[in-house]
Amino acid sequence: MNTEFEPLFKLSRAERLQLVEDLWDSIVQEDAELSVSEEKRAELRRRKERFLQHPSSGRTWEQVKQRARTQPRLPAVPDAGSQS
Repeated sequence: MNTEFEPLFKLSRAERLQLVEDLWDSIVQEDAELSVSEEKRAELRRRKERFLQHPSSGRTWEQVKQRARTQPRLPAVPDAGSQS
């Protein structure tokens, strides 16, 4: 167990549940604040419209997973902030 968070485990069950709820609400709020450019919104609308016109052109989740598993992996890209 991470000793940094050990005091949290000493909270009552109700307090821990409230903490989880508060943390989740903060994540939801951050997600709501993320902005999507109009360009990206237009692209999403275009893709949705294309799919609605040709639903069989999409792939199932199983097909997507299979394709991801069989494609060669790309080499890792070094983090811009890391030093070589």
